[in-house]
Amino acid sequence: MAVDLQPKVHPAQAAPAATATKSVADGLFLALAGSIAFSGKAIIVKLAYRHGVDAVTLIMYRMLFALPVFVAMAWWASSGKPALTLRDWLGVLGLGVAGYYLASFLDFVGLAYISASLERLILYLNPTLVMGLGWLLYRRRITARQVLGMAVSYCGVVLVFGLELHAQGADAAWGTLLVFLSAVSYAVYLVYSGEMVRRLGALRLVGLTSTVACLCCIAQFAALRPLCAAAVAPQVVWLSLLNAVACTVAPVLMVMMAIERIGAGMAAQAGMVGPLSTIFMGIVILGEPFTPWIAVGTALVIAGIFVFTRSPR
Repeated sequence: MAVDLQPKVHPAQAAPAATATKSVADGLFLALAGSIAFSGKAIIVKLAYRHGVDAVTLIMYRMLFALPVFVAMAWWASSGKPALTLRDWLGVLGLGVAGYYLASFLDFVGLAYISASLERLILYLNPTLVMGLGWLLYRRRITARQVLGMAVSYCGVVLVFGLELHAQGADAAWGTLLVFLSAVSYAVYLVYSGEMVRRLGALRLVGLTSTVACLCCIAQFAALRPLCAAAVAPQVVWLSLLNAVACTVAPVLMVMMAIERIGAGMAAQAGMVGPLSTIFMGIVILGEPFTPWIAVGTALVIAGIFVFTRSPR
């Protein structure tokens, strides 16, 4: 008589395992979708620029459409929580201006001069900038492996930058500098937000600081442009609405839900699809060139960040 040697799994034990597997799968899907949606922002901005709009007006429309959602997010996350102190409000204002507002505006202006692919590769260096600021401000240790990852990533960006510099000249240098400063600005936000995240919670802080950034962009338009400048092509309005919903609000929520399911480390690894999706959309939608040198530069950036993020923390 044959003997069944397979271990028996009790139904009560199988259910939690299946639930855990589904949670991981859902988290990976959310992380991938959020990364791709974030990457689409550059494509939409480049499309909008084709209709003659400037960065000040374009970012005003994006933030105008995103503002109600961020206000609702801040209100919901603040419900039943202690009121913010003066110190908290000053922190929210500082992070909102230095992080979201300045980073967004510099990025939008820079995209007028460089390709969406190069922009995404520069922003992808953000973890290295956070680590550099941590060493500079708090003397946090940097390992040899992290230095290697940083060196490989920056070589990739320099390679792609060199190609655009050869093709576009000074415009590429100016756009690259603006986007790099955008990445630095957001890194400053991440470095200084740690204490406030622990005190206020991530969702509440994101809602409040994003609301501040939205108001700054709207105020900037009111101060620098006449009201008639808001009369733009209908395509710009629809693209801005798409940018606000699909590439601003939705990715924030998707990444936060992904982190809740699979943790920040795995979500960050899944986010490596971002530069690849930007390059693909740039080729298909914008008609940007794709050369072996761009492929090599992108591979270097992704490989370097992979090495960097896998370093012991």
